[in-house]
Amino acid sequence: MSVAQPRRWKNRAASIAAVLVTLTLPAVGANPASATTSPYDSTYYKNAVGKTGPALKSSLHTIISSQSKISYDAVWNALKTLDQDPDNPNNVILLYSGTSRAKSLNGGAVGDWNREHTWAQSHGGFGTSAGPGTDLHHLRAADVQVNSIRGNKDFDHGGSPVNGAPGSYTDSNSFEPRDADKGDVARMLLYMTVRYEGGDSWADLEPNESTSNGSVPFHGRLSVLKQWNEQDPPSAFEKRRNDIVFGTYQGNRNPFVDHPEWVEAIW
Repeated sequence: MSVAQPRRWKNRAASIAAVLVTLTLPAVGANPASATTSPYDSTYYKNAVGKTGPALKSSLHTIISSQSKISYDAVWNALKTLDQDPDNPNNVILLYSGTSRAKSLNGGAVGDWNREHTWAQSHGGFGTSAGPGTDLHHLRAADVQVNSIRGNKDFDHGGSPVNGAPGSYTDSNSFEPRDADKGDVARMLLYMTVRYEGGDSWADLEPNESTSNGSVPFHGRLSVLKQWNEQDPPSAFEKRRNDIVFGTYQGNRNPFVDHPEWVEAIW
């Protein structure tokens, strides 16, 4: 046998092995959200379309910072409209549990629903002041007891089942919402990090990888929020909510509901 023949066989074997590796290696991580289009791309988002990274974040901050602010008392009635049950106009759908509950049961008692700040008030110390404390893009109706269990915890996977919120879990320093709310939570928190950059007397809110943020103006975990954004795309409920916040209350939009792929483009 000539020297050339073994060499050809070795080359062919190497080529076949390379193909097999390509075919059998699993993909790592979630697939990025597909590019979307929005009716607002040529108007509201015209200065952001086509950008990525810090330039996109900066452009979106400028766009969404133009907003009207409402009082914390006014949030009650706003949530009755924004979180209305599409199958029962007398009820609202509660975050974390998906429960449909009477709009009239708003308050602080067991069995009531109240105003949940998905970006915890203590993470930046903004409380309930007009601005981040009343921003409807991250305020949702939630069961009083479930809201208390969540407290100011960061978001992450795992823990024990949450009583009153099937599919949600919690441990000593983190909270995991049910699958149907994962993307909503991610997009609400990341909206806050773009809207509040420290230039209007409020803290500069940023995502990070910690689950022990306490009173600092950070919320975690970014890698998990990115996964949830991919896993749970914007629903009709979420899109309707975004439209009403924009058209009726604040005059600004959550860009990650319109363009979920912008999460990956920035982070």
